[in-house]
Amino acid sequence: MSSSAHQSPTPPGVTAATTAHDHGSKSRIAPEEIAVGVVVGRASEYFDFFVFGIAAVLVFPHVFFPFADSLHGLLYAFAIFSLAFISRPFGTALFMNAQRRWGRSVKLTAALFVLGTATAGMAFLPGYSVLGDRAIWLLAFFRLVQGIGFGGSWDGLPSLLAMNAPPQRRGWYSMMGQLGAPIGFIIAASLFLFLHWSLESDDFLTWGWRYPFYVAFAVNVVALFARLRLVVTHEYTEMLEEGQLEPISTREMVRSQGYNIFLGAFAALASYALFHLVTVFPLSWIALQNSQDLNNVLIVQLCGAAIAIVCTVISGRIADRIGRRTTLGLFAIFIGVFALFAPFLMGGGSTRQDIFILVGFALLGLSYGQAAGTVTSNFEQRFRYTGAALTTDFAWLFGAAFAPLVALGLSSEFGLIAVSAYLLSGTVCTLLALRINKAFETRD
Repeated sequence: MSSSAHQSPTPPGVTAATTAHDHGSKSRIAPEEIAVGVVVGRASEYFDFFVFGIAAVLVFPHVFFPFADSLHGLLYAFAIFSLAFISRPFGTALFMNAQRRWGRSVKLTAALFVLGTATAGMAFLPGYSVLGDRAIWLLAFFRLVQGIGFGGSWDGLPSLLAMNAPPQRRGWYSMMGQLGAPIGFIIAASLFLFLHWSLESDDFLTWGWRYPFYVAFAVNVVALFARLRLVVTHEYTEMLEEGQLEPISTREMVRSQGYNIFLGAFAALASYALFHLVTVFPLSWIALQNSQDLNNVLIVQLCGAAIAIVCTVISGRIADRIGRRTTLGLFAIFIGVFALFAPFLMGGGSTRQDIFILVGFALLGLSYGQAAGTVTSNFEQRFRYTGAALTTDFAWLFGAAFAPLVALGLSSEFGLIAVSAYLLSGTVCTLLALRINKAFETRD
């Protein structure tokens, strides 16, 4: 641009102060403020999902599947657990269309209302002893709706954060959104631990387990206002428009970016495969084997989640030094090595099982902490908003949706070597995807 262009006169009616204010408004939302919105939003969503995951072990086999033995009760509960991950991409597509018609704030409010209502609706659901098979169908329905709401709750904040982070600190800011997962787990597990520990078994299975589902609606309301505070501001909208972060139809995304969506999903598969194998699966395996008190397992998992938070933060430092792609590949290899010890650790006594949980959470933090970077770095700017949402949806679907069901079902039949095989398959997929996608290397 020529110098004369820089010295063009101010348009009539626009003062220098107004111009300065307009320029200043673009930087009013700092990356740190966006990061807070990301953490709050993700923590509330993961809380909803972990409430269901923990209840699938402690509650649902007794309340909704009393006719089945312990193993099949857990497997039926895990089959319903997977439904939300199947419906999640459909929720993304549905609410992206809603955003194009009615705007971002309407979309986010409606999606979180759907998510919170489905979760709270489970709290009012009578068990099998009252409704029979209808109770199971209603539970499955609420779980499907929960996934639709979760898919629709994508606000674009992680993509915006990645684009506004300083180039030398992208790994640091990428990990911030991932902190929501261990934080959500800590809140959900703490509630269940308190109720399971303090109530008699009959009271817990009658009414106590319902309390975390009630709380989920309140948590979603708080998270909604925290996120709307950013989403409805002029500065946020302006930043999204400048970054071309607008919703694109799912059909167009799959047609023009299908390669990037699925490659990005597989690039983070090791992290997502590990996710439910250190949170939900150990609880179910130990409950089935009756090898230690479940309250003690929840305490160990709470310690593991705290370790995961620390390791997630550390992953940001590591990624800024060696690159996000290299970090993800390195810890995928560590997950593969860890997988080899799964039968020895989970098949042993309480000490070895606790080591599996704690080490697993540490690796989860180190690897999952950079999974978001693989979601955003694949796409051109105009595709990042919708592409990041769909890539995350499919990563959860391929890597984590069926992990507890497959791991428990195969382990009960063939032994814990099935857990090793599941984690190793995730490691192989991650390394192959990272190897194929050269874009990761150039954009890190």
